[in-house]
Amino acid sequence: MTDRASRLARARGYPYPYPGRSYVWQRGDVTDFDHGMTEGRTAVLAVGSNRAPSRLDQKYIGKYEVPIPVQHARLKDFDIVYAAHLTRYGSVPAMLQRAPGTTVELAVTWLDDEQLEIMHATEGGYYYAEIEGVDLTYDDGTRADSVHLYVGREGHLVHEAQPVALIEIDGEDRPHAARNTAQVLEIVHQRVAPDMPHDDFILRVIEDTGFRRDCSIQMSEDAVPFDYPYAKKPGGLID
Repeated sequence: MTDRASRLARARGYPYPYPGRSYVWQRGDVTDFDHGMTEGRTAVLAVGSNRAPSRLDQKYIGKYEVPIPVQHARLKDFDIVYAAHLTRYGSVPAMLQRAPGTTVELAVTWLDDEQLEIMHATEGGYYYAEIEGVDLTYDDGTRADSVHLYVGREGHLVHEAQPVALIEIDGEDRPHAARNTAQVLEIVHQRVAPDMPHDDFILRVIEDTGFRRDCSIQMSEDAVPFDYPYAKKPGGLID
């Protein structure tokens, strides 16, 4: 695959393959989940690519390669939808959003302090925060009413007056449509730069920081903020 083709594939391939079960990431490998490894770590929702082993490879290999437990879970009254900004690798990323009546499948990364600091540095479009009073059920049946997460700073992308869910992520009783990232990139392209060839648009998003920022500003003009109380926490993007 050429460099051009690989960059386009990465942009369109978000949120990347997920095992669909709890596991331990271990320097490019996936092993069986070990609940004992979660002790002393912070539970952080992985609502998009952070649940994917390949994305953890990109974030941690060569920096800090201590294993990361990733636990499958279900969260009631929320959904995972596209955020109103673009990433430096050309994707439209995900965010959590309040969705009464919907139950979404997601993952939780259990991070130690150094892993958390590395993760913060990769989440520039988000606030690091904590939500409470939620109904989170892990795949082993244990439940939690609070969890940390990255809140989309600009809110969710609006298309046809609705959010757009990620089709690769299972959600029950969604009141809005679900699409894949390639489809959402087409939507964004037509909205912000319709006269540009589509592949060229994606590549310019990747290569041109100012263009990417301008496109994100246009995407956020009618965006809807995260619709649930949250407390910002030290370490992430705080203003």
